[in-house]
Amino acid sequence: MSTQSPLLVSLHMPKTAGTSFAAALREHYGAQLREDYSMLPINRQRGVREWNAVRAGLAARRGLPADIRAIHGHFLPLMYRIALRGRPVHYVTWLRDPVERLVSNYHYWRRNPGGATPAQPVRYRMAQEGWSLERFCLGPEFRNLYKQYLWGFPPGRFAFIGITERYEEDLVVFARCFLDGAATAAHARANPERDSDRYRIELSLRARIEHHHAADMVLYRWAQDRVLARG
Repeated sequence: MSTQSPLLVSLHMPKTAGTSFAAALREHYGAQLREDYSMLPINRQRGVREWNAVRAGLAARRGLPADIRAIHGHFLPLMYRIALRGRPVHYVTWLRDPVERLVSNYHYWRRNPGGATPAQPVRYRMAQEGWSLERFCLGPEFRNLYKQYLWGFPPGRFAFIGITERYEEDLVVFARCFLDGAATAAHARANPERDSDRYRIELSLRARIEHHHAADMVLYRWAQDRVLARG
């Protein structure tokens, strides 16, 4: 049995307060935090992203720096499930209402066209083709994005799932469980535009998006129930 201290692996789902959460982790872990944004799964085609995760996981089994205590970023958690096999790990993530996450992601990409380059092919295609909100939310690329990220990784493996809509409250719970209480609600969300009433959409479109992303809606509601159950 391993005597190593558990490593914290934090999956940053896009537009779920991951930037704010990274600041809290950075403050606590300092140089012992590894920020991994090399894969950009949201901009990779299915099949390619999964293969990249498996290959990267196998490569990382050769060893991570000995002083790393936490990892945070955009990646398929399967990568670290492979890389850290046999080592104690606490996997954590945050989820947000899938409709609100999609709408926020769409407007964020629209406001920040600098990332729309061939290096990020899906984002580039969106800019080149002038996708509408409806095309973005109801297309195949981001359908059930949470489920796509969790390919090969059962959500029950997460030691902690926070809900973005109650970020400050859940951050306190996380800090109490994993950071010796060091992080507090003072770490407010870095992007206040995430407030759910910023981007209003018609109820009929919301219903269509919820139906299109039914698997993610089920996962999000399961996570909400899990949060309520912990008190």
